[in-house]
Amino acid sequence: MNLRNTEIFCDIATHRSFSKAAVARQISQPAVSQALQQLEDDIGVTLVDRSKRPIELTAAGTIYFERCQKWLLDYRAIEDAVHQFSGRVAGKVRVASIYSVGLLQMSSYVARIREDYPDIELHLDYAHPDAIYSRLLRDEVDLGIVSFPRDGGEIGSIPWQDQEMAVAVSPAHPLGARNQVSVKELDGLDFVAFSADLTIRRKTEKLLKMADVSVNVTHQFDNVETIKRAVEIDLGVAILPLPTLRRELEFGTLHAARFSDVKFVRPLGIVHKRHKHLSRAAEKFVEILHEDPGDGSPVQRQVAVGGLV
Repeated sequence: MNLRNTEIFCDIATHRSFSKAAVARQISQPAVSQALQQLEDDIGVTLVDRSKRPIELTAAGTIYFERCQKWLLDYRAIEDAVHQFSGRVAGKVRVASIYSVGLLQMSSYVARIREDYPDIELHLDYAHPDAIYSRLLRDEVDLGIVSFPRDGGEIGSIPWQDQEMAVAVSPAHPLGARNQVSVKELDGLDFVAFSADLTIRRKTEKLLKMADVSVNVTHQFDNVETIKRAVEIDLGVAILPLPTLRRELEFGTLHAARFSDVKFVRPLGIVHKRHKHLSRAAEKFVEILHEDPGDGSPVQRQVAVGGLV
C-alpha cells in the first residue's frame, strides 16, 4: 500500500473535492488526480465516482475509506512510538480552526513550530464550528480551535485564550470617537450580528437582554470578516473580539470601544477527541499555542493601535 496515495485518497473522500484535497495537501490538483489513479490501479477497483458533483465514493471506496482511516491512525501511533526512542518529534498534525482565528493570528505559531520542529507536518485549515466537531469525531482532524468550546461526552477541551469583546463602529459613527461605552448606549442602534446558529450570537443576546437593551439587527453573518465589512460601510455597530480587529484598527477603517460596565470575553479552546491518543507532535503544537507568539501579542498590539489603553 502506498502511504502517500492513501492519505491523498482520504483527503479527497473527506472533502469530496479534488481541489480542496489539493489545498489540504499543499500540492497541485493534477498531482491529486494522479495519486488517486495510481491507487486505483494498484488495488484494481474504482474508489471515486468522478461523474458526480460533488464527487462521491463508490461502494468499494466507502469501505476502503473507513478501513484506511483506522489504519492511518494505527500507523501514526506506531510511528510516534518509534520516534520517542530517538527523541525526535515528527509526524502529521491536522488542525481545523474557526475562520475568525485566521492566518493573521496563527502565522506566528505556525512559523514557530516549523522552526522548532521541522519534522512536524502541520496541516491547518478553516471551517464552521459544527464542521470542526464533526471532523474531530470522524478522526479527520486531530485538533480543533473553536470559541466557547464544548467539553463533555466524546469531546475534550484545553483552554487557550479569553479574547476581550468590544464595540466595533465605523470612524464616522457617533461612537467613533469614544474609547469606552456602556452596554446601555447600544439601545436602539442598528446592529450587525452573528448568525443565529452560532454560540457567540446567543452569548451576545444574553448580554444585551441582561442590560435591558434592544438593538435593531440589520444584517447577520456567520463570519467576522463579513461583519467587519458591513460595519465599515456603517450598516450598524457590532460586538467583536478585539484580536480580530487588528488590521482595521491599524489602517483606521474601524474604531473599537471597550465596555465600561461589563467584562465580556470570547473564550477560545483547543478541542480534541477525548479518548484518542494525541501524538507528541500534536502535544508540541498545543504547547506552542500556549507560548507568547513573540510578535508583540496580538491583543496588546491592537489595543495600543486603537488608542484603547
